[in-house]
Amino acid sequence: MKKIKIIGSTMTVGMAAMALAACGNNKKAADDNAAKTASKFPIAMPKKEIKQGGTLKFAYETDTPFAGIFSGELSMSQIDSDVSVFGSESLFGTTDSYKINDSGPATLRLNVKQKTATIEVKQGVKWSDGKQVVAKDLEFPYEIIANKATASERYTNSLADIVGLSEYHSGKAKTISGIEMPDGENGRKIVIHFKEMKPGMTQSGNGYYWELAEPYHYLKNVPFAKLKSSDQIRKAPIFFGPFKIGKIVRGQSITWVPNKYYWRGKPKLDKIVLSVISPNTASQSIKSHKFDVADVVPVQWDQVKGTKNVTFVGKIPLTYHYLGIRVGKWDAKQGRNVMDPNSKMGNKALRQAIGYAMNVDEVDKHYTKGLSFRVPTLIPAQFGSYFDKSLTGYTYNLKKANEILDKAGYKKKGKWRVQPNGKPLTITIAAMSGDATREPIIQNYLQQWHKIGLNVKLLGGRLTEFNSFYQKIQSDDPKIDMFIAGWALSSEPSPNDLYGEKAPSNYSRFVNAKNNRLLEEIDSSKAFNHKYRVEKFHEWQKNMLDEAYVIPVDNSYQVTAVNDQISGYSKRPSWTGWYNVGFIK
Repeated sequence: MKKIKIIGSTMTVGMAAMALAACGNNKKAADDNAAKTASKFPIAMPKKEIKQGGTLKFAYETDTPFAGIFSGELSMSQIDSDVSVFGSESLFGTTDSYKINDSGPATLRLNVKQKTATIEVKQGVKWSDGKQVVAKDLEFPYEIIANKATASERYTNSLADIVGLSEYHSGKAKTISGIEMPDGENGRKIVIHFKEMKPGMTQSGNGYYWELAEPYHYLKNVPFAKLKSSDQIRKAPIFFGPFKIGKIVRGQSITWVPNKYYWRGKPKLDKIVLSVISPNTASQSIKSHKFDVADVVPVQWDQVKGTKNVTFVGKIPLTYHYLGIRVGKWDAKQGRNVMDPNSKMGNKALRQAIGYAMNVDEVDKHYTKGLSFRVPTLIPAQFGSYFDKSLTGYTYNLKKANEILDKAGYKKKGKWRVQPNGKPLTITIAAMSGDATREPIIQNYLQQWHKIGLNVKLLGGRLTEFNSFYQKIQSDDPKIDMFIAGWALSSEPSPNDLYGEKAPSNYSRFVNAKNNRLLEEIDSSKAFNHKYRVEKFHEWQKNMLDEAYVIPVDNSYQVTAVNDQISGYSKRPSWTGWYNVGFIK
């Protein structure tokens, strides 16, 4: 399962402001101090004895209602994933370096010689209706993903490495030949046969097999075409995690109550109430102790940092925001991205100049005191040697941007530049709504591009709501030339499912032979050699920066304010989840 999710704009606070004044020494010192503070956040709450019972109040900050698609196979939204975290549980436990181990609900055994993965769910892992999770529940997600009637965006070239999945996807086969259930549908084991074994298969989020189950007995009578809108997915989903849904107020709140069949034991809490709140009111909610757990909006750090009786828990998440420059469309019939040879955004010089006109560093410091930071490449530094630390990315340089455009023939006619063929050039950008800083942030970007003579306009003259934004991006709205979006990444670094020719999530829709080759090499059998794989990752990052179809922007520390009376909460990758969170005695 490639655990990529689309993310909103709330965490994006480093998107430039209006024309910024130069920072004085005192302000710089304050920024540096905040950055040092961020690096010292604890990653977990102190371990203390926990009592049974109590209601935990959880704030979820977003300016848009959650869609409520409680299926990892059918939703691409980080919001839907976040609000379901109390019930939705991965099949596999991991170490803190994301390596799969036997601590989770199921075990994994890879056989490189036979090209198989055997997944066996543990006895006693039960759905919240009391039914044992069985082999068919492990196999059914592949049907959901690969059946075109569901319109799932999760079908990828990586999953197509499973024998028979592409034939099922194309309609040539009625079953997936490469997934066996040796003990039958009601057994607890599946064996997946691959065309080729891949180097990242030991890591969670590798993309070559799925890491969630779906209750076949509960969903089997729903036609695939109606699954996404069904009550079983939207109103009354069932889970095998520690909690189940007690009540949903669509888009606004979810009350979670214990799953009495949970395989690890009885959860400590009696209830978790998740409430959606505006990012603009987050700081006040934290200071007034309205919630037990609430994320800090980085632009509001100064307002909350002195709050008593809370612990600020933090980490750098596997996320980033990027500027996507659209040069084609998704061909659903062919199952691949197709470049438009006549795209006005097809000139590499234009894309590079756009990147150099973005003053990300300046604004991250201005708005977040160092809690946000520019990212130089599309591979985060958390991936260690795969990250090419020699690359600086698109640093702010208006002089260089102008020189690139001049050399490429983008001449000025009055205020604006025209295309090399003399035709007018108007570029439309889509950007998500968010907290109160979003409007001036985006207006600043427009001003920066205007400074180099590019007539860039905001889609519809305003910011776009999260769900509407991604609907437009995913459907290739012809009015959009550029967009600012974000990814919550998989814990296995391969970018194949994000930027490959056959990746629906490649929203820029770019395709070229070198990118295809490098992605194949990154995931090839040769890449079992770590040095070789590192070299290919570095080549890929250089190529992506040079082509500039996708320009990396920034990331932020993920900081959460937690009531000091809470124990068991953690941001470690190995954390076993919410069942052991509770109030201290």
